[in-house]
Amino acid sequence: MPPSTKSLSPRAVGARLDTRVGDLIDRAVALNHRRRLSRHGWGFALAPHRDWSPRAPAWAAAVPVRPGNAVEVLIDGAATCERISAAIAAATSHVHIAGWHTSPGFRLTPTGPLLRDVLADAADRVNVRLLMWGGAPIPIVEPTRSSVRRDREEFLRGSRLECELDTHGHLMHCHHEKIVVADDDVAIIGGLDLTALEGNRNDAQGHPHADRLGWHDVAVQIRGPAVADIAQHFANRWREVTARALPDPVPPQSAGTVALQVLRTVPEKSYNFLPRGEFTVLEAYLQALRGAERLVYLENQFLWSPEVADVLADKLDNPPQPDFRVLLVLPRRPSNGKDTTRGQLAQLIDADSGRGRLLATTLLGPTAASPGVYVHAKVGIIDDHWLTIGSANLNTHSLFNDSEMNVLTLDPALARSTRIRLWSEHLHLPENAVDGPPAEVIDTIWRAQCDLQDAVSARGDDPVHRVRRIEGLSRRMDRLEGPVRGLLVDG
Repeated sequence: MPPSTKSLSPRAVGARLDTRVGDLIDRAVALNHRRRLSRHGWGFALAPHRDWSPRAPAWAAAVPVRPGNAVEVLIDGAATCERISAAIAAATSHVHIAGWHTSPGFRLTPTGPLLRDVLADAADRVNVRLLMWGGAPIPIVEPTRSSVRRDREEFLRGSRLECELDTHGHLMHCHHEKIVVADDDVAIIGGLDLTALEGNRNDAQGHPHADRLGWHDVAVQIRGPAVADIAQHFANRWREVTARALPDPVPPQSAGTVALQVLRTVPEKSYNFLPRGEFTVLEAYLQALRGAERLVYLENQFLWSPEVADVLADKLDNPPQPDFRVLLVLPRRPSNGKDTTRGQLAQLIDADSGRGRLLATTLLGPTAASPGVYVHAKVGIIDDHWLTIGSANLNTHSLFNDSEMNVLTLDPALARSTRIRLWSEHLHLPENAVDGPPAEVIDTIWRAQCDLQDAVSARGDDPVHRVRRIEGLSRRMDRLEGPVRGLLVDG
C-alpha cells in the first residue's frame, strides 16, 4: 500500500498533489480535444485506424500520397538558407514565402545582403509574395502586432514585393508554418524561421560560436509532384487574406523516387477553404508512434502533448521488442525559460522505470560559458522507416491550434540516412561510427557520452561532448502555469 500523506514530508506531499493535479488537467485537455475533433469529423485522428497494423508505421489516411519526388534533408540553418537563396535567385515566375516571423534584417548568409534587399531585388524581375503571421495581440509576446506591422512597412518600402499579414484564427494561436516556394517547382519547408529574433538562426553544423546561442534546425527541399500541394496551400491562404486569387499550381513532373505526404494542422473555422480544419500531423504522429517496434527518435522544441506522452509512456511500459528505445533531443530550456516539459518527460521516466529504454538529451555549446544550442528542429524517425520533418512541435499548439506543415515519407533509405547524419553531428563522430543497430548505438555511444559529459558539466568545465541528459525537470503544475496554459491556450 502507498504510504499515507501523514508519513510524507511536506515536499513529498506537494509533489504527489502536483502530479495528481497535473494528470487531471492533462486528462481534461485530452477529453476536450476528443470532443472537439469528433464534432468536426476528425475523431479518427486520435484513434488507431481500422486497418492499422502494429507491425509498421504507415501513411496518414486523410491526405494523398505523391510519388516521384526528389528530397534533400537540410541540417541546420546555413544549409537551409543556402537553398533558399539559390531558389530565389533562380526563380523565373514567382517566389512565395510564409512564416511565423520574417525579419527584414535577416541575412541568408552571414555577410550577405539583408533579406529585405534580397526580396526587393527579386521583385524587380518576378512576383514576390510574403505572407506573415499578424503577430501576438498581447505585447509581452514576440513578435507583437505593432512590430510585425513595422516589419511589413520595411519590406514594402521602395519595393515591388507584396507583403500581407494573416490574422485568421484564435487570438492565442499563430501561423507557425515555414514555407518557401519558387515557380511552383521547388519548395523548402521545415523549422527554420527567417528571423533575427532569439539567437543565430542561420547557424552551421557543429554550432561553433561560443558567444551566442546556437540554433539547431532541420528542413527539406522538395522537387516533384508534392510541391503542388505546398503551393496550393499558400495560394489558398493568400486568397483568404487578400481576396486576390492565384492560379492553381500545375503539379511538376516526377523528379525522384521518394513518395511524400504533405501534412498540415489547420484549426477548424480558420479558413473558408478548410472549414472543418485538418489535423493530419497529429494523425500521422499518433499512428506511427503506436506502431513503433524498435526505435522512436524525436528532435523537437517541445514535448508537451498529453496525447503523445501517453502513447510513448505505454510503449515504454509495454515495449514491443527487447531492444525498443526512445531517444529524445530537446532544448534544455525552451522559449518559456523553463525546462523542456510540463511533466511529460517525468511521466516517461516513470514509465521506463529505470529499464534503460528511454534517453532524453539536450545539446551543449562549445564552452561551459556558451549560451548553448537551442533545439528548434521538428524531426520524427521511427524504425528507420517513417520520417517526418516540418514546422510542427509536439505540443498542443502545433497539433491542434496553430497552422503547421510537415512532410512525411516511408522511404527507409532516407529515414535511416537522416538519422545517421543527425547522430553523427550530435555525437561528433563519423557516420560509419554511428550506423550500427540503433539500440546498440544508443546504449553504448549515446549513454557513454552523456555519462562523461554529465560529470564534466557538473564540475563546470568546458564540454568534452555536445550531448548530455536533460536535467532539472519541473513539476507538473509548475505553479499552475501548465494547467492555465493547457486550459486557456492549448485547449
